[in-house]
Amino acid sequence: MAKPIVAIVGRPNVGKSTLFNRLAGQRISIVQDTPGVTRDRVYAKADWLNYNFTIIDTGGIEPERDDIIVKQMRRQANIAIETADVIIFVVDGKEGLTAADEEVANMLRKSKKDVVLVVNKVDSMKEVENAWEFYNLGIGEPIAISASQGLNIGDMLDRVVENFDKFNEEEEEDEYIRIAMIGKPNVGKSSLINRLLGEERLIVSDVPGTTRDSIDSVLETEEGKFILVDTAGIRRKSKVKEEVERYSVIRTYAAIERADVCILMIDATEGVTEQDEKIVGYAHEMNKAIMVIVNKWDLIEKDDKTMQKYLEDIQTNLKFLKYAKYLFISAKTGQRTHKVLEIAKECYDNYCKRIQTGVLNDVISKAVLMNEPPLVGIKRMKIYYATQVATKPPKFVLFVNDASARHFSYERYLENQLRESFDFSGTGIQIEYRERKE
Repeated sequence: MAKPIVAIVGRPNVGKSTLFNRLAGQRISIVQDTPGVTRDRVYAKADWLNYNFTIIDTGGIEPERDDIIVKQMRRQANIAIETADVIIFVVDGKEGLTAADEEVANMLRKSKKDVVLVVNKVDSMKEVENAWEFYNLGIGEPIAISASQGLNIGDMLDRVVENFDKFNEEEEEDEYIRIAMIGKPNVGKSSLINRLLGEERLIVSDVPGTTRDSIDSVLETEEGKFILVDTAGIRRKSKVKEEVERYSVIRTYAAIERADVCILMIDATEGVTEQDEKIVGYAHEMNKAIMVIVNKWDLIEKDDKTMQKYLEDIQTNLKFLKYAKYLFISAKTGQRTHKVLEIAKECYDNYCKRIQTGVLNDVISKAVLMNEPPLVGIKRMKIYYATQVATKPPKFVLFVNDASARHFSYERYLENQLRESFDFSGTGIQIEYRERKE
């Protein structure tokens, strides 16, 4: 089940980024082999009271002239309304109510989204009364906080997660597999979707999705039922122009979060670029099922060794994606496009795979016998028991004597043993270590 998405909106300089960083800083994860994943981030994972959710920062708009502030705020609020399940609307308690705040509040009030009104920069109890005037916005009771000092952040999150139960109740078990096509602009994402839709000639309709700047298409085939999401291509940061493309980036991240399978499309004539690494790095960090498609293969001069050499080059550049499924196609000519959904379904099945506890512990025990955990200082990790606690992605918990005694190389070894024993090709997996006293 997809995690709820929470967007932080508000005019410039009200403390959106400060709030985002405070919430993200507690849970943000760093993936060493994924260049750029943890830099210039606009989303972050967070949890509160056993709820897991994703935060999106819609900040960063700095209008050059005061007379265009309302126009830019309207655009920002629209994106938040379309993308998020819950919206945190941040206003400035020191500056007070402004016309821009009222403009955004009008839009949020007309939407069907849940809004939590947050009055920031209330640094002491004496200033709490500054929040009262924001009742005039008509979108509920304001919560006074200080993002910089961390005051009342817990009360704010309590209010946010209250809306998640409704989100989960409304979200039924989806029989459709959501596939997000990701990659740079002009690599052939739309061409492939059109090819798939045109060839299958089955049930095709437009459905509303979290990425409103693209059309999500429903497709039913012998392989299963799919929703194909054509995301906007992400350009290099130097080429991202102000708000419009920044919001396309936000929408793409949201689409990745919602997806079951992410298909990275690479232009065969260009090869893997740094931007490809960054785009798929987000999907890798979320442990999504991942497939890599090399498009425009018809334009490459080749012999019987070209494909293998090209694949080795890709895996060298995307060394953190050795588990991904790979396919070489031409969306233009239709070469191998009939295999796209078949392989995507294989990735999805592994994404949903569950291993029996007894079989899992047999594999872990044999792995330890073949190669026991190394000493870390004067400590050696001992594994008592293993169990799978979740799917989408598969998540395993290993109960150990001392979690601090684990070594990254041994963690990688155990992951490789699980992948070799149970075929988790095409999907990320999670392994968590929990201490259990003797």
